[in-house]
Amino acid sequence: MKQSLDKKLVEKYPAIFADRNGDMRETAMCWGFECDDGWYKIIDKLCQEIMWNCGRIIPVATQVKEKYGELCFYINGGSDEVYEAIRKAEKKSLRTCEICGEKGQLRENKGWFKTVCEKHRKEKDVLEEKEETSIHN
Repeated sequence: MKQSLDKKLVEKYPAIFADRNGDMRETAMCWGFECDDGWYKIIDKLCQEIMWNCGRIIPVATQVKEKYGELCFYINGGSDEVYEAIRKAEKKSLRTCEICGEKGQLRENKGWFKTVCEKHRKEKDVLEEKEETSIHN
């Protein structure tokens, strides 16, 4: 993710991303947001929902990344409502181009998975469409 978008999320949600520049022996957030810019809005909306549903204890993100073409958002604890919001955001990422944020589809090329729109499919030479299946099921 672009540094400017990374900074925006950290400034908007300092409690959730308290470990953004933490020690690599304690958090994977030291690596930043390991996904492309197209999922920025999904992450932003998810953080709004986390803040709304978390109660008095705000969960801290331990890692935010793409894995097998899907957003993975890990936290250090939270309510059932928070985990449900995370699950929905991760599922939405499977229908959202990771590069531009437009409607996308999970695709595969030689064992590499990426969720992209038609335009970025052509640019990235990702050929096969895959059934939308969460890695978290």
